[in-house]
Amino acid sequence: MARSQIPYSRKQLLSRDWFPPLTGRNLDEVAFPLGGIGTGMVSLGGWGQLRDWEIRNRPAKGYTLPNAFFALKVGTGKRAVTKLLQGPAGGSFVGDGHTVPMGAGQGLPRFRNVSFDGRYPVANVKLSDPTFPLEVELEAFNPFIPLNDKDSGIPVAILTYRLRNRSRRPVKATLVGNLTNIAGEGTDARPVNRKRAAGGVTGLFLSAEQGGKPAPDLGSLALSTTWPDASVWTNWEDDRISKFWEAVAESDVFPPRGKGGSRTGTLAARCTVKPGQTVAVTFLITWHFPVYEHWRKPECGCAPTWRNRYATLWSDAWDAAVYTARNLERLDRETKLFRDTLFASTLPAVALDAVSSQISILKTPTGLRLEDGTFYGFEGCSNTVGCCEGSCTHVWNYAQALPYLFPALQRSVRDAEWANSMLEDGFVTFRMPLPLGTKAEPHFHPAADGQMGTVMQAYREWLICGDDEWLERIWPQAKQALEFAWKYWDADRDGVMEGMQHNTYDMEFYGANTMMGSLYLGALRAGEEMAKVVGDPDVAATYRDLFERGSAWTDEHLFNGEYYEQQVNPDAHLPWPDNLRKLAEDHGRDDKFPWPRWQFGKGCLSDQLIGQWIAEIVQLGPLYKRSHIRKTLRSIFRYNWRAELHDHPCLLRIYALNDEPGLIIGTWPKGGRPGYAFWFADEVWCGIEYQVAAHLIYEGMVEEGLAIVKGVRDRYTGERRNPWNEIECGHHYARSMASYSVMLALAGFRYSAPEKRIGFAPRVFAEDFACFFSVASGWGLYSQKVTSSGMEASVNVRYGTLTLRELEIDAASAGRVAAKVGRKTLAATVRKRRGDVTVVFGEPVEIRAGETLKVTIG
Repeated sequence: MARSQIPYSRKQLLSRDWFPPLTGRNLDEVAFPLGGIGTGMVSLGGWGQLRDWEIRNRPAKGYTLPNAFFALKVGTGKRAVTKLLQGPAGGSFVGDGHTVPMGAGQGLPRFRNVSFDGRYPVANVKLSDPTFPLEVELEAFNPFIPLNDKDSGIPVAILTYRLRNRSRRPVKATLVGNLTNIAGEGTDARPVNRKRAAGGVTGLFLSAEQGGKPAPDLGSLALSTTWPDASVWTNWEDDRISKFWEAVAESDVFPPRGKGGSRTGTLAARCTVKPGQTVAVTFLITWHFPVYEHWRKPECGCAPTWRNRYATLWSDAWDAAVYTARNLERLDRETKLFRDTLFASTLPAVALDAVSSQISILKTPTGLRLEDGTFYGFEGCSNTVGCCEGSCTHVWNYAQALPYLFPALQRSVRDAEWANSMLEDGFVTFRMPLPLGTKAEPHFHPAADGQMGTVMQAYREWLICGDDEWLERIWPQAKQALEFAWKYWDADRDGVMEGMQHNTYDMEFYGANTMMGSLYLGALRAGEEMAKVVGDPDVAATYRDLFERGSAWTDEHLFNGEYYEQQVNPDAHLPWPDNLRKLAEDHGRDDKFPWPRWQFGKGCLSDQLIGQWIAEIVQLGPLYKRSHIRKTLRSIFRYNWRAELHDHPCLLRIYALNDEPGLIIGTWPKGGRPGYAFWFADEVWCGIEYQVAAHLIYEGMVEEGLAIVKGVRDRYTGERRNPWNEIECGHHYARSMASYSVMLALAGFRYSAPEKRIGFAPRVFAEDFACFFSVASGWGLYSQKVTSSGMEASVNVRYGTLTLRELEIDAASAGRVAAKVGRKTLAATVRKRRGDVTVVFGEPVEIRAGETLKVTIG
């Protein structure tokens, strides 16, 4: 592979310099998610506006809650000056052809200068104006604390405005925020706006009444502040923004006398800022829409409903505000501890950007929390509905963030899917139905890639948590899911899937290929390891035999010297039940080859080693000859990655174009493209790009992997696309959480809770390296330094605990070892194995939050 194919210098790829704050046109598409796991969200826009209110149990991309904005007034009387707490309005200047959009106060005075710095989960907006005495910085976040799914699931946006007085005189300031009551909207309910002061907060509580009685199931919202000097205008006189401006900007009396008829109300916080002083005022926007209605409504009757998890924890929006206020210092501290730990990683900036930005998907409407706490995911979000429901196995196969950051939630997915989506023979529908407890029916194909992936995931979850009871409980289902392959996909039990295989490209591959084949071999290896743990040696031996035979056959028959091809079997659909066979036959036949449509044959598939990628993450070893794996990855990069796409014909959906780089899903460098190749072949999907990038890094091709990552992130700079919203079939697409594996690969991270073993083998900056890690019991920062006398390594636990018996590090030699936690010296020995140095402790050592394990090898 030619280095000239990479348009970036090594310095560009490895740069650790974080990106400058976004300004100008790069603010236009910015929408920074502020919401809890499974709560919906509001987004913070690039110039400081609130946008994309997606809080009513359905996506509402671009929905601006009318008049929901903040403003700042300084001075009194004729000398008073009021500005929106936003920078210059951007985006569309024509709207619908009648006016610039008006919903966010675009026509009101605002600050002249704005910059946006987003280091997820915290965003900072700086506002300044040479004509204004105060500089303002907005800090916005929703609590994001790995392993703490309750506090990471509060329906709240926390906005802290810091006012700095750069003048020589004290400045009297009033911050005002507005919120419009949408509780019960679309029903015969009456909106009710009330002032409240309780639980350490003062604010505006918005709810609904039906028949003169509270109607909490129709939802509630609250705008509150912890600032002591606060007042509330419960209802504007009417909905005209002119009356708001008159009351706030042109009068010193607030709130105005009398009560209006608008659904919108205002909360004001007053302060005096001395010269050189900075005053911080915090506002909380909370919401509570407890009932989730199924998006598929029957022709007659009502759609099924269920309650959101957060509705079982907080009784209404005010309750959520009080909880947040009482715990605000801790929520702020622990969220920033996570942010600071993640960003203390000495990873290339493009990789850290990919990881940090895409974990935000967990805080968008892509994810739900069901009443019992089960996590449930769409693939992504369309503008008004979730897109492609069911925690789709073949999409969530790629998502590596949830299992490490919130392992209990990931296990809940596995429990629920196998309980509700698995039939008696092991057939697993790849979309789990709702409400929870609804049993799936086999009206459509099972997904071979998704089903085999779930077996590998079960093994991953056990490695991360070490819960043997959980493994023993789910083992019968894991075994059943795996052995279903012998019914249709590998009916002759030779370790090769020759049958018809539905997959993530929304069609069926006929015959042997390594996209599904590598996942099958990975599932066999995972099954072998799990069988050993639960005491089933005969099953383990069977799986091992199938793995070895399938691996050998594939290397001999599918590897063409550069990559793996598909061996098409035109009759692969025949053994399936009539309904599924007919679904396949309805696709029709190819017009160039004697086989069904949608095959790839001699093509080079970017996803052809997806099972090996997961095997690297969970330490299952090579599924094929290592030399073949490396040649294949080189070929994928050589043939499928393009530094620009000016000359690439993309004939379906377009996710990258013109001067943008991208990894094409399928190419035919040796010719033989079918007349009806699988329809997504020409597209560019972020999640596949991250999968291939991480795999390249695992195999030592670091620059190639980082080039792919940089190519993705260069497309999402804020000007053309939102950096915190990578799209595919919908916004905030789950597959993009494959980006988390880029960090795992760069760190050479491996972990086994059952063996109490953690390991790191950095692919970059090994002489002075640090990286965030997270497992089921705790998270923190690993660091190492190479000195003239040896190596120093440390494991700093910052949340939870971590119990270790072994620490694997990539050291050049294995000399004397010294280990301690705090002042306590630990007995330890060194073992050289597989090119790594393993430090073995005399007895398991527990590292608590705030403690550091330090190891020196000389």
